[in-house]
Amino acid sequence: MRRAEATAGLILFLIALGSGAAAGAQVPQDNDHTLQAMRDEMTRAKTRLELKIPNIEQPVRPYFVQYRLLDLEVREVVAEFGTLLSSTHTRNRFMDVDARVGSYKLDSSNFVSDEGFRGFIGPTGEVGVDRDYDSLRQDLWIATDQAFKEAVETYSRKQAYLSSLARQSDIDDFAKGEPVQLVEALETPDWTSRNWDQEARETSATLRAFSEIHESRVTYYLVYATEYLLTSEGTEIRQNRHFAAIEAGVSTFANDGVPLNDFYATYATRPADLPGVETVRKGLNVAGTELMTLRAAPPAQDYTGPVLFEARAAAPMLAQVLGPAVNGARPPISFSPVMEQMLGNLGGKSDWVGRLGARVLPAGVSLVDDPSARDFRGTPLIGSYAVDNEGVRAQKVTLVDSGNLKNELMSRRPGPDFNESNGHGRAAFLNDAKPTMSNLFFSSAQTLSAADLKKKFLDSCRAEKLNYCLVVREMDNPVLSLLHQEDFSELLASYGGGAGNGDRLPLVVYRVYPETGREEMIRGSRIIGLNTRALRNLAGIGNDNFVYNYMQSQNNGFAGTALGAFGSAQVGLPAAVVAPSLLFDELEMRGARGEAKRLPLLPPPPMSPAK
Repeated sequence: MRRAEATAGLILFLIALGSGAAAGAQVPQDNDHTLQAMRDEMTRAKTRLELKIPNIEQPVRPYFVQYRLLDLEVREVVAEFGTLLSSTHTRNRFMDVDARVGSYKLDSSNFVSDEGFRGFIGPTGEVGVDRDYDSLRQDLWIATDQAFKEAVETYSRKQAYLSSLARQSDIDDFAKGEPVQLVEALETPDWTSRNWDQEARETSATLRAFSEIHESRVTYYLVYATEYLLTSEGTEIRQNRHFAAIEAGVSTFANDGVPLNDFYATYATRPADLPGVETVRKGLNVAGTELMTLRAAPPAQDYTGPVLFEARAAAPMLAQVLGPAVNGARPPISFSPVMEQMLGNLGGKSDWVGRLGARVLPAGVSLVDDPSARDFRGTPLIGSYAVDNEGVRAQKVTLVDSGNLKNELMSRRPGPDFNESNGHGRAAFLNDAKPTMSNLFFSSAQTLSAADLKKKFLDSCRAEKLNYCLVVREMDNPVLSLLHQEDFSELLASYGGGAGNGDRLPLVVYRVYPETGREEMIRGSRIIGLNTRALRNLAGIGNDNFVYNYMQSQNNGFAGTALGAFGSAQVGLPAAVVAPSLLFDELEMRGARGEAKRLPLLPPPPMSPAK
């Protein structure tokens, strides 16, 4: 599944990555004519672009035009069981033009018509890699013309639809932005002297120790890019990007034929900062060992009672639950109620909007999103950036203070509670910018040590007179753990519709027997009803903070929903959640998920150990 999306996904990811360089108005002296071509074509669009429509006295002109361009250089190495599947080095340049018709109050964006989603992006395409002035101007000229004409048509359809409504929204379509100038010197890619092909061979060979693993993929992504942004308001940005990732998925079958999966992922802001071979081998060995333990584990049974999320699981769980909740922008205006239903099913609408001042988390809990944070107690955070993807400077936002909702993440699309952006309009290439988390910090004034939280959990279990209670040690990310598109589609068919109501996918779950302390791994459980309301009444919060660096999906239908936490470096936005262990008095878990498949007829062949 992920191989087919590699190029598009890396494009998607990189346009979103942030930078902390200082602002500057002067373009460094180099042979890059990109900004000059964008400026000159923007001047023509601002002063001369218009469309005369019959029976309308004044010609239509765009009130806002935006050019985006991404210069992308990528090294990707894919290996399995010690051998290379592919090793590529590519460079491409892609552009996107957005033109808006109307006004900041009401424009051609943010509308889903009877013909589908229209008006969020203008025409896009690939442009020459030589940074040539004339070639780029030609491409921008055609793309601007197409984007403008599409905007005129969309605006007409939107006005017609709104005129049929008994009551129209009084929320503006677009917030004005202060011009930002941030022009960096071009950066030469530093791939380091490390032999990435050989590292992929050596790390993937670790999984030879597990003969019952049916399939595995270990992928190295090394990325350098330059992002350009120019708007008719005066924003002018050229920023360098660098990012690296190692992601792996492994799969097998239980003895009853039920498929099982696990994954490993690690991220860095530069290739040089990726962990070395021995560290990655240890991580892959943990994933392989977990998978073999799952293979021998009994299927989960239905359960209702106390559940302890250890910090390693609590942070990704919060990413899933809080992602949609902190989004303060209004959803698109929809011609069809089907769109509204889809957003509801996938958790694409915030249930915190309209509740400013209300208690949404336990008293004493604070929730802060800080794009400027670079690390937490020495552990790097990957969600950092200086200017968001709409050209607005990033801001630290206190979302919840002492349990009460104080703020929301905002893009330039206003919402019911706030009109202005706070620098959280994040998007991957070709996507509409949405209010999106960067580095999210969950903290509490009242915490317990890990030992005391475990004791409280076991005491609750005994009080309920339960034979066992459940501890969640890791959450699944099926985008990484599942290696085939058909498996992912099958999972979505059974799971996706419940995501908006709080269905969650734990990966590593243990039964803990309170009388003896014995632990037993189980497989295939699914959590029901774990939503923001469940977070409001946590029974206990630990002091063992864990840094969870991850990718927020930018796939259509996923971004901004409860499925948004299921991302990869190919199709994701960088983000981080810092959170401790969390104890719930009562959660519902359903029994084993997954349908049995036919097992191989022969046992696995012998495989020589890794050297």
